[in-house]
Amino acid sequence: MAISRLKKLTNYLRPHWKQLLRGVIALLVVNTLGVYIPILIKDSINDLKGGFTLDQLGYYVIIILILASVMWIIRMVSRVAIFGIGRQVEFDLKQKIFQHLLSLEPSYFAINTSGDLMNRATSDVDNLRRLLGFAVLSLINTIFAYILTLPVMLAINVRLSLLAIAVYPLMLFTVQLFSDKLRIYQQQVQERLSDMSELIQEDMSGMALIKIYAQEENERKAFEQRNQRLLRANLRLARTRNILFPVIEGLSYLSLLVLLWLGTKAILNNEITVGDFIALILLIERLVFPTALLGFTITTYQRGEVSIDRIETIFESKPQIKNELNALSLPREQVKGELEVKNLIYSYPNSNKPALNGVNFKVKSGETIAIVGPIGSGKSTLANAIPRLLNIESEQIFLDGKDITQIQLEDLRKAISFVPQDSFLFSTTILNNIRYGEPLLEQELVEISAKHSQIHPEILNFPKQYETLVGERGITLSGGQRQRTSLARALVIDAPILILDDSLSSVDNQTATAILKELSHGTKQKTVLFISHQLSAAASADRILVMDQGKIVQSGTHEELLNQGGLYLSLWQQHQLEEVLQ
Repeated sequence: MAISRLKKLTNYLRPHWKQLLRGVIALLVVNTLGVYIPILIKDSINDLKGGFTLDQLGYYVIIILILASVMWIIRMVSRVAIFGIGRQVEFDLKQKIFQHLLSLEPSYFAINTSGDLMNRATSDVDNLRRLLGFAVLSLINTIFAYILTLPVMLAINVRLSLLAIAVYPLMLFTVQLFSDKLRIYQQQVQERLSDMSELIQEDMSGMALIKIYAQEENERKAFEQRNQRLLRANLRLARTRNILFPVIEGLSYLSLLVLLWLGTKAILNNEITVGDFIALILLIERLVFPTALLGFTITTYQRGEVSIDRIETIFESKPQIKNELNALSLPREQVKGELEVKNLIYSYPNSNKPALNGVNFKVKSGETIAIVGPIGSGKSTLANAIPRLLNIESEQIFLDGKDITQIQLEDLRKAISFVPQDSFLFSTTILNNIRYGEPLLEQELVEISAKHSQIHPEILNFPKQYETLVGERGITLSGGQRQRTSLARALVIDAPILILDDSLSSVDNQTATAILKELSHGTKQKTVLFISHQLSAAASADRILVMDQGKIVQSGTHEELLNQGGLYLSLWQQHQLEEVLQ
């Protein structure tokens, strides 16, 4: 697993290897200068024995100041280069995640909550940015510091150098001892953070429902519980860090104490000079910070490990609905709108009973078909199957004689305007919502679609008319207004086939009937599939299909079905009774 994560990190860095190389070279120069300056100080102090002039002292001071300034500038270059890689990877990952999410079918989002996905695309990606910025910089800097500093220290005095760094293996052992706990606690923090994000997202979307049922106090308590779980997870993580980091820092400074204790004795015994002693102090000081920083680096890596797993889980979910090899191109202008369904069978995952069980029917071009039936009879499943929002098998649904699984997805969906049950609207103006499928469409053409969907007169009554903001998910509009706005959005596309999946349920029967008549008479080349429980509107269709338990049990015109009796007659009588009671 660890090797797999390192491989993923390598893949993230590979596109930016040139920038990484520049940063690495800059760090190499910085560490080289960082080692050379103590040597220069050593030489200047040793020269004091022979005595030197102020000019010589000034020379050393100027050289050291110049080298220190150059080192500072190059260090900034290295930080900008390597931290920039973290930002680039952050940008690349967010783009890749969003693009991948767009390729997944709607069923994926029914299982994975938007709050959790948002947290992975923001918080977890941010953790990776830190890992590929701060952690990479610290790790490379630590490697160069040891590789360049240790040989110089050993050249001055082997015994003192080895004794000074003798505590460092203990430091690494301590870090390893805490690493598993850090990773587990970091994972718990990320999971608790996702739980909070989910609750906040749901409550913001369902605020009206919370108000209606007066559940503010219960939601406050639910948030407090999740917030407490996040607090406990953060405290566990912080407690572990607060034990680890001081221990590491204490061990790192222990090496300096050892050098001060034994180094003074070595000077008295003439084993080293004062300049050598000062150089050793400065050189060991160069190792203290990178070694002490190792704890932070390890924590960042642990956090990054968790985030890699959480992000890669998204990419492991491959789209089930995708273009087949050599998929057919079908331009919208060439589509006639003929549909044929042959023995369509579909079962939802983890369900033993098929939602569609041998469905067969044909729809002629320009024909208006109403599909009715009890709740759970398979109407919406059928509606979702036609534009391949469900992963159906081949040779079951045909558009103009072509198997829809062999048609390019983009072409198939451009040929079908689909208005689902959930009339989702974006947080923008009514104008932009209606022309969502054709963003550059002129307002005059938008108004024509709005008139067909019977929403135009109501839009004109709004203070800002078509520039009215609808709020999140269209919250400022009524249910019927949202549905008719969604219908207008579908009509703007002017696709050959229009599927209405109970999308006029919040519209009164009279308006629904008027809309259906407008669609059937005003759009000669449009094939309409009208799924509804409003039988008054369905009665005006060219033909009605009656579904029950995943099958089509009756087919015919309104009059023919009444004469047949059966389920349709029962539904019609129930509908008439409801009309009377209203």
